[in-house]
Amino acid sequence: MRRSDFAFWTFMMMTALATATTVLNVSRTYSATTPNSEIYRYLDLFGDVLERVRSDYIEKPNDAQLIEAAINGMLSSLDPHSAYLSPKHYRDMQVQTRGEFGGLGIEVTQEQGTGVVKVVAPIDDTPAAKAGLLANDLITHLDGESIVGVTLEQAVEKMRGPVNTPITLTIVRKGRDDPFDVRIVRDIIRINAVRWRLERDGEVGYIKISTFNEQTHANLIKAVEAIKKEAGKKLKGFVIDLRNNPGGLLDQAVSVTDDFLDKGAIVLTKGRNLEETDRKQAHAGDIAEGRPLVVLINGGSASASEIVAGALQDHLRAIIIGTRSFGKGSVQTIIPLGANNGAIRLTTARYYTPSGRSIQARGIDPDIVVEQELPEELKSKEAPKPRGEANLRGHLKTEAKDGKEASGSSAYVPREPEKDTQLQFALDHVISGGKAAAPGAGKSQPN
Repeated sequence: MRRSDFAFWTFMMMTALATATTVLNVSRTYSATTPNSEIYRYLDLFGDVLERVRSDYIEKPNDAQLIEAAINGMLSSLDPHSAYLSPKHYRDMQVQTRGEFGGLGIEVTQEQGTGVVKVVAPIDDTPAAKAGLLANDLITHLDGESIVGVTLEQAVEKMRGPVNTPITLTIVRKGRDDPFDVRIVRDIIRINAVRWRLERDGEVGYIKISTFNEQTHANLIKAVEAIKKEAGKKLKGFVIDLRNNPGGLLDQAVSVTDDFLDKGAIVLTKGRNLEETDRKQAHAGDIAEGRPLVVLINGGSASASEIVAGALQDHLRAIIIGTRSFGKGSVQTIIPLGANNGAIRLTTARYYTPSGRSIQARGIDPDIVVEQELPEELKSKEAPKPRGEANLRGHLKTEAKDGKEASGSSAYVPREPEKDTQLQFALDHVISGGKAAAPGAGKSQPN
């Protein structure tokens, strides 16, 4: 079974020797006259190199690790989001999309060629978030042992462990002179994909969507119904917070968007030949009943989040407030490889907003730009620059006619709502009927 998955966090996993061996054996049954003879010549070359390493390397190599490294290298050379999932991590991914797994509550990636593990974002209300980890933090050591250069799978394995056991992460953060240690106690990570509360004396329903897992759509409906019931006639509108939401399941993003639209396209996808491969349509019924809608985005809003924001923006159903989103406009399909062989996550298409905009390496620009007020340590010249899809090595290039790509924006969100400039303006916007003046109006975002 194939399942489209927009999950942004990337784990470069290992494969099984039996699978690779089968491929190699099959390839040798083709003759040099077949139409694809060139690819089989390269496979023969690979086989020759493998045999030479096995026979002549100074130490006896592990055959499985050699094949695993080769497959990982092949997939990671394509783009930052294609990867191999070992059987264990394929199962882990399935558990994660169901909304519960063990760990620290941190999304990590590993940039091509650097070997450095980098924080994408801490998940809300998890040990990692409570410990103060930030997007773009670099993790160099775990319990005093360097992880620079190890595979991402190995680093993730070290971070996982029994509940209530501690682990110390050594962090390098731009803006701070020296590395520092953070002690975190492992816990069961239950991703509450949707949280809500009433703001401004019950006149605005605030809904935070932290990820798009199998529970997101159902929980959103429950949240909206609870808000309408508690607020009653006082309710003026909603603020949907997609900041630092790295994505998740395509079908959930489509369903969430559909909840606020009566008709029209939600998202278009195109494959290798730029032919439209799928078009998701909205169905009648707006759970907000036409009330004003504001969507908050920032540099940590990626993939499925951008689908929702882009569709609601194109249909003029919501005002998008914040800063430019991450810019991940590609579709990854999970392709199982048979019993106990894991799966591959392969980029198979690009997605487009209803108006035909490609978000790849450009992101969603908000209707109203509102920069977040940063703490002093993030204001320094040494503070990390905003990074988006366009900054990732090997990313798919934008399809925009002008060829221009756009960097990301800050992913910082204060913990205290009263210090959250973007949120406070969004609430003002709903209360004032769209007449509130944006802080720093007229400022443009860097490209």
